Amino acid sequence: MDDYNRGAHFKYSMKVHLIFVTKYRKRVFNNEVRVCDVKKFLYDISKKFNYIVIQMETDQDHVHILLEYCPNTLVSDIVKQLKQYSTYQMWKYHEHFLSKQYWKHRKLWSDGYFACSIGQASQNVIEKYIQNQG
Repeated sequence: MDDYNRGAHFKYSMKVHLIFVTKYRKRVFNNEVRVCDVKKFLYDISKKFNYIVIQMETDQDHVHILLEYCPNTLVSDIVKQLKQYSTYQMWKYHEHFLSKQYWKHRKLWSDGYFACSIGQASQNVIEKYIQNQG
């Protein structure tokens, strides 16, 4: 068998490497509880929308995610869903800390993001790169 998914009339392997940076490059993920929470929230929302998180890791001011998705989904929609949900949840559980960082503006992520589609040949390289973050 190959490593491709199948739809009714198509076969695909859609994987994207995403990087989200915290607003103002604040070192939000310098605490194990916040690291675990942001990962959990990103996994939760990914599961809800049927995205498969292959690998995820944080550094103090950013997160790397390698995920698989269906071809009828826009990467910009994935980013919007992940960032909105994780911001909402992080503020819900870490308001005291975040309000000191962001002056009570409900921010977590910078406006931009990095996205790069990957092919099968480079997946292992990207996975190892993400595993070595932080």
